[in-house]
Amino acid sequence: MSKVKLLDCTLRDGGYYNSWDFDKAVIEDYLKAMDAISVDYVELGLRSFSKDGFKGACAYTTDSFIRSLDIPKDLKLGVMVNASDLIQHCDGIEAALTKLFVNASDSPVSLVRIACHIHEFENALPASNWLKNQGYIVGFNLMQIADRNFEEISKLVSIANEYPLDVLYFADSMGSLNPNHISEIVQVIRNVWKGPLGIHTHDNMGYALANSIRAIDEGVTWIDGTVTGMGRGPGNAKTEYLAIELDSFRQVPCNIIPLMKIIDVFFKPMQQASGWGTNTYYYLAGKHGIHPTYIQEMLNDARYDEKDILAVIDHLKFGNGKKFKSDTLEAARNINVSDPSGTWNPASDILDREVVILGTGPGVIKHKEALEEYIRVAKPYVIALNTQTHIEPDLINICAACHPVRLMADYHIHASLPHPLATPVTMLDDQIRAALRGKEIKDFGIKREENTFRFEEYYCTVPTSLVIAYALSIASSGKATRILLAGFDGYSSDDNRNIEMNELLKLYNNSKDARPIIAITPTRYQVEKASVYQMIGEYV
Repeated sequence: MSKVKLLDCTLRDGGYYNSWDFDKAVIEDYLKAMDAISVDYVELGLRSFSKDGFKGACAYTTDSFIRSLDIPKDLKLGVMVNASDLIQHCDGIEAALTKLFVNASDSPVSLVRIACHIHEFENALPASNWLKNQGYIVGFNLMQIADRNFEEISKLVSIANEYPLDVLYFADSMGSLNPNHISEIVQVIRNVWKGPLGIHTHDNMGYALANSIRAIDEGVTWIDGTVTGMGRGPGNAKTEYLAIELDSFRQVPCNIIPLMKIIDVFFKPMQQASGWGTNTYYYLAGKHGIHPTYIQEMLNDARYDEKDILAVIDHLKFGNGKKFKSDTLEAARNINVSDPSGTWNPASDILDREVVILGTGPGVIKHKEALEEYIRVAKPYVIALNTQTHIEPDLINICAACHPVRLMADYHIHASLPHPLATPVTMLDDQIRAALRGKEIKDFGIKREENTFRFEEYYCTVPTSLVIAYALSIASSGKATRILLAGFDGYSSDDNRNIEMNELLKLYNNSKDARPIIAITPTRYQVEKASVYQMIGEYV
């Protein structure tokens, strides 16, 4: 227990939230706090060749930058290098290292850790020879180990025995491991690897601290943490918790007051603004081995609500989400079909009728009785968006749904609703088709094209996956006399969703064969407005 080393990597792992651009004064206060709790190593940041936009000093962590800081004299410093930067360097690994590092005797850095994905590990290991010859303490972080079976882990670790590593880390990259899993993995590694072992835990399922402590019980001697758990998505084991837990046997001074002060002054406000830390979505991602960046991206995108996020998780848990790809997330939101043609011509039902489109805003509930009366007397063709059910079912002609994420979330509800579902059948996956077997489907096709509305007999071209674009197209292809909107209350004028909708309506109104649009319940959108109550009077 007394050999356990505590490493804090807050500025490196937390830099994803502010592009590694920390104020010097904050860094220096942080370093003093780390010294006060006797952290063994502080990983100040990355050392990289990145040229992708602006990044602050901790993305490069040069020796000259480190020397500009007021650093407690007993605090040991490290940096992390991504293996991909070394392997992909045009002149090879040693040339890359020569550009990044001088001899350790001339550098304030004593520890270099290399972060490797499984497929990079063997190719990157030779970097340890060069770094050891230059006098550095060398660590390798093996990521995404939970995806590998014990035989694969043993084989990888046995290769590491051939290189001069000072510590071999494994990372619970998906936050999917529990303490029992940790014990099993440590035992498998220990059967092959005889050197010091480290662990980097993630807190998706709330196990980061428990996993770290179990690892120590199993003989792991290097433990990572970050202040407040700061790190991408659910974050990491909290350094302040680790310091408290390790205090009883590390036998080093541990004054936590400076750390608590900087947490209150800097890290807590930043956490409230940036939102790292676990929640139910991260828990589900950890449970199903889904890369947490999917959750982080959706939480930061106002277009995803609770049902959307849960639907994407449900989609990704079948093996599609272990590696984050932005196009995978976009595919979950956007329509992408090779043949957009459907089998239903809306004009067969709508020709020369007005269309009422029922949104999900509170205006539908507030003016429910008036809307139902108008539908009864005027007999329009009524399209409900997604699973809107506030209006009497017998007054709704169809529900319309085309948004891939919403379909994933709602297909069980659609299966139970009494009215037909208008949806592009070619876009549905096998799971949704099976659930909708026996359901009356109005197969109206869809194609997505930027800044475009086109209305064909059996399909439409739309600029967005939003179901309102699909419903407007159904009405237009159906040759409606006009379109009445109900329940489209809108948002504040500076809300991006309001701006997006106004741009969509403007694009529609400027399209060939667009029908006149009138909002008949209160709305903030830029459309012609009328009152459903006045319109009822025209039929009385």
